[in-house]
Amino acid sequence: MIQQQSISAVIRERISIKSNYLPLEVKEEDVVTLLNNAVWAPNHGLREPWRFLFVSEERREALIQTVLACCEAKTHEKVRSKLADVPAFLVAIMPEDPRQKIWEEDFAAISSLIQNLQLLGWEKELGMVWKTPNYIYDPKFRRAIGVQNGEKIIGILQLGYFDPAQHVKDRKRTNALEKLTSF
Repeated sequence: MIQQQSISAVIRERISIKSNYLPLEVKEEDVVTLLNNAVWAPNHGLREPWRFLFVSEERREALIQTVLACCEAKTHEKVRSKLADVPAFLVAIMPEDPRQKIWEEDFAAISSLIQNLQLLGWEKELGMVWKTPNYIYDPKFRRAIGVQNGEKIIGILQLGYFDPAQHVKDRKRTNALEKLTSF
């Protein structure tokens, strides 16, 4: 287990975990516990513009079949290989408000929630990667997983426990002063 760290250390150390998951079950109740903290993300008017669909390892094959139905046959092997070892998935969904301001506020809120979730997961050695594959826009996929008209899939998070020693990366970021101007 990662020792308790400062918020800035967790922010700097967290990376997207795309593979090499440990053979451990990701339990829905553990994800709910993380979500119950992640929902404290800022959201204008406390609209809480989100809902989630959890896909357990037990239901992974059904999800893969749903995805493959949206892909060309020649890509099936590649697509399957990207999903077959992922212990669990979390689909993040928001309402699509026709008013641009509200839509943008809601998108920012659910994006903040997802970042909170990733940081909280990191603390528990539950790695995640936020994916936005083309099939999330396919009406067949949306219908199959119960996404309604007027809702947008923000992304699919792949979830799995990881060994921190296998995922150390030397990452660089541009100094904020290089991106800052004054008015």
